[in-house]
Amino acid sequence: MLDERDIRTMLMLQGSEREELFTQARAARTGVFGDRVVVRAVIEVTNLCRVDCDFCPMRRSNTRTNDVFHQTPTEMIETAIGVHALGVDVICFQGGEVPQTTASVGAALPTIAELYGGRVELLLNLGNKTRAEYARLREQGATSYIIKHETSDVDLHLRMRHEALDRRLACTADLLDLGYRVGSGMIIGLPAQSLDSIARDIVLCRDMGVHMMSAAPFVPAPDTPLAGAPAGDVELTLNVLAAMRLAQPEWTIPSVSAMRASVEGGQRRGFDAGANVIVFNATPADVRDKYLIYGKDRKVSDYEYVMDVIAQADLTPGGSVFLTETGRP
Repeated sequence: MLDERDIRTMLMLQGSEREELFTQARAARTGVFGDRVVVRAVIEVTNLCRVDCDFCPMRRSNTRTNDVFHQTPTEMIETAIGVHALGVDVICFQGGEVPQTTASVGAALPTIAELYGGRVELLLNLGNKTRAEYARLREQGATSYIIKHETSDVDLHLRMRHEALDRRLACTADLLDLGYRVGSGMIIGLPAQSLDSIARDIVLCRDMGVHMMSAAPFVPAPDTPLAGAPAGDVELTLNVLAAMRLAQPEWTIPSVSAMRASVEGGQRRGFDAGANVIVFNATPADVRDKYLIYGKDRKVSDYEYVMDVIAQADLTPGGSVFLTETGRP
């Protein structure tokens, strides 16, 4: 089993050694998933957030100047109908961290599950909530949950998110205990982040037993305290993806849109390093530009774009890997 020292070594590889790392990562992915890429749709439900993360334009301090929105359950259901028509069986409901999403998203889930006859992965990315809220959302049909820890460096986490890492990890533990398929992830290139802490990120998540993992290069965003900071290194992020794949071959690992924001063709290259998930944006156009995760100029990936990226990588689009014979992960 790979330890932190092994992973740190992988993060520093260059040249032919790096290409061999990628070759091994692709082989590990193929051994578990074949050539299948999981296609997810994301519906962004609100840009309101109670947290004041230094890297995010939707931070609490910007609420008064942002054009806020919060989709209704009916609006989410209407969007999900369009996703269903595309044959996509993973829908991610993503939004800022506010208590209101427990009610709004929860109200939409049963109808969407019924639309799919129960054969759908309903994935949430709505931040810290109470165990009771997570249990209620599970009862309403939620099957998976992404709760990225961003960095396992306790001090850096506190400086970036202004909240303790322990609370985030306690939420992760609650989700796992409630039977969710759980995803975590980190940002690569935060100011003062070390390779040692990135290696610890991977080992931490493997030891927690999460099912999904992601790594995104830091994208400096306007109207944030880190607007002038250097962008995260895509090349390092690719090494991180490969190290994650080799540390835990069964993880579903996305090639995230931030790879595209940083380098032309970066998202396709994520598959070269062992990724096996891609996400397209299904958010209605009239609110999509209000979701300021990387600022107003972010590149939005539509369904046609992700199909093209998968084809370029010589892989095959597919559905959820978590659906069982009964349809429920």
